[in-house]
Amino acid sequence: MSSSTEQPNSATIFDPHATRTGISNKKLTMWLFLASDCMFFGTLISTHLIYRRLAPDVVDPSQIFDVGLTCFATVILLLSSYMMALTSSAAKEGNMLKFRFSLLGVVALGTIFLASLGYEYHHLLHEFELGLSSNIFASTFYLLTGTHGVHVAVGLLWLLSWFFYSFKKGLNLKSAAEDVESLSLYWHFVELVWVVIFTLVYLIEFI
Repeated sequence: MSSSTEQPNSATIFDPHATRTGISNKKLTMWLFLASDCMFFGTLISTHLIYRRLAPDVVDPSQIFDVGLTCFATVILLLSSYMMALTSSAAKEGNMLKFRFSLLGVVALGTIFLASLGYEYHHLLHEFELGLSSNIFASTFYLLTGTHGVHVAVGLLWLLSWFFYSFKKGLNLKSAAEDVESLSLYWHFVELVWVVIFTLVYLIEFI
């Protein structure tokens, strides 16, 4: 009696995109990175809140924060997240024109957000003489928001690299959709972290 056991396909065994989780290696790597980054930001936010509670009289944030500016920056970042979703959708559809347009929209909105953050730093430094080493509140605040700003800047460079890469001759946008989705996950994470910062660092001071 001959054995009917089917031999596993070697292509499946050595498939670089296959994982036991059902998620591709690229997506799994991005999720692991975001998980570690989440813990990193959790530490920064917790540190700021703890020192804020231990030294409540060091500075009165409600007197120095421009909540209108911060609300504007938050709305801008939320809009950029929507544009990022359109970018990812365009990649899956293979719509190059929509992809480039949405991509540039994210870049423009992200740049406005960074400009708003830079303006806030300038305001705090020149109007209130609040620098990085002024006190524990300033140190933890600048470290937290500055780290987030760096993440936004990295995202913008990643976005721009994709914009220029989209002009590569023979590029199949649909086949690159998974890579664009990884970028999308990163950008949505950056937006989500800012919403947490906005709530716990800014808004809580006006409650």
